[in-house]
Amino acid sequence: MKKLMVLTLLGGMGLAFTMAMRVTGDDEPVYVPASPQRSGDAAAGYRYLTTGDYIKSGIPYNYFLLGFGKKPDSLLRRGGLNADIPYAYTAVKAANGEEVVAPNCMQCHAQVFDGKLYIGLGNSMIDFSDRRKFGYGSTDVVERLLQRDPSKLQAATPFLTSLKALSGKLLTDVRGVNAADRLTGLLVAHRDPLTLRWSDQPLMEISGKVVPTDTPPWWLLKKKHAMFYNGFGRGDFGRFLMASNLLTVSDSSEAREVDSHINDVLAYIYSLQPPKYPYPIDESLARRGGVLFVQLCSKCHGNYGNGGDYPNLLIPESVIGTDSLLNINDYQSPQIVAWFNNSWFAAGDHPARLEPFNGYIAPPLDGIWITAPYLHNGSVPTLEGVLNSKARPVYWSRDFDHPQYDYTAVGWKYTSETGARGTAVYNTTLPGYGNYGHDFGDRLTERERKAVLEYLKTL
Repeated sequence: MKKLMVLTLLGGMGLAFTMAMRVTGDDEPVYVPASPQRSGDAAAGYRYLTTGDYIKSGIPYNYFLLGFGKKPDSLLRRGGLNADIPYAYTAVKAANGEEVVAPNCMQCHAQVFDGKLYIGLGNSMIDFSDRRKFGYGSTDVVERLLQRDPSKLQAATPFLTSLKALSGKLLTDVRGVNAADRLTGLLVAHRDPLTLRWSDQPLMEISGKVVPTDTPPWWLLKKKHAMFYNGFGRGDFGRFLMASNLLTVSDSSEAREVDSHINDVLAYIYSLQPPKYPYPIDESLARRGGVLFVQLCSKCHGNYGNGGDYPNLLIPESVIGTDSLLNINDYQSPQIVAWFNNSWFAAGDHPARLEPFNGYIAPPLDGIWITAPYLHNGSVPTLEGVLNSKARPVYWSRDFDHPQYDYTAVGWKYTSETGARGTAVYNTTLPGYGNYGHDFGDRLTERERKAVLEYLKTL
């Protein structure tokens, strides 16, 4: 060990604490500097997010209703054609004027929790393991139906074309995790980096790995200087937020039009606040937990309350020790990094770029109580398990049809299983799904751990 860093921290009760952290040059946290971000109109951003045409192709409206039936949008309470479709879809006009239904950002970035829709909460109910939805041939029936109506087929073609390229290549091994990294890689492989025009033949080879991630909450973004768990999204955040447009974008001129609204979407995201813990909190216990948190956790995760700050630190894999497949995959996919950093997204007066890092960013913890499951791959069902690595189940399942939350352990009520059993059981022995690392809470006593857990409810 080459170096000893001594951090003096001031606790919430006015007591001084000192924590020593031994680091080598390779083990030292890396600060991420801020990048300029665009400002905008939050109300306009909400409207564009929930009713905008950032994806301009989809299933023709009448055909969508045939498949799904009318489902009144009682959660967003949108009007017009959107009044009769689920909140995670939007009715828009395709380039030829046909009304189509397209997926929107709330497929991944919204979740119903205790009967209420929280925009910005990562969708931990999503099912990328569904072979019927994401398997091969899932678009064939729709395409055959549309053959009788050339105008509607034309409107749906960009969407169906992308789905064919993705078919069978997004499948995760368990339910409840996201395949966003794989989705982006597959889409950019079919697009010219500057014009963004589609190529039926992939322009680069993409690894066969589907790396699972949990979807982080949007309300943390206002504190962060970098996007994504590995902190490799730098520069203009809006360029990353509009990446879903790659699903159907025709060319860079359409991308520019979508980009002209993204500053408003970012303003809306910045306006989001984490929901408050809904039950009584033991204030005395939480105060004791807050002192411990400042002593042991704030170096990486920041301070909260009045005058709080967030350090924006990248933590090397050798320190954090969590499943490394996600950051390794970035280094094994240099063609994707090169595509992005030489693409339309990296050009202009508000460019973005990718900077891989061998580790993960320590996130802010605002609203952490509602964001289960935990770690970057959603491998730990409760905060209690985050604070005690020995309590983490190797195999576990939860009820996706009637989800139940555990407000004591803070996270999803789950069942410990004896082994793998299809996609309904989270299998932490699989590559990318490991629940190890981040074992800093193991040094706490049971009483101290309970206090820290109580404090985390207040964030």
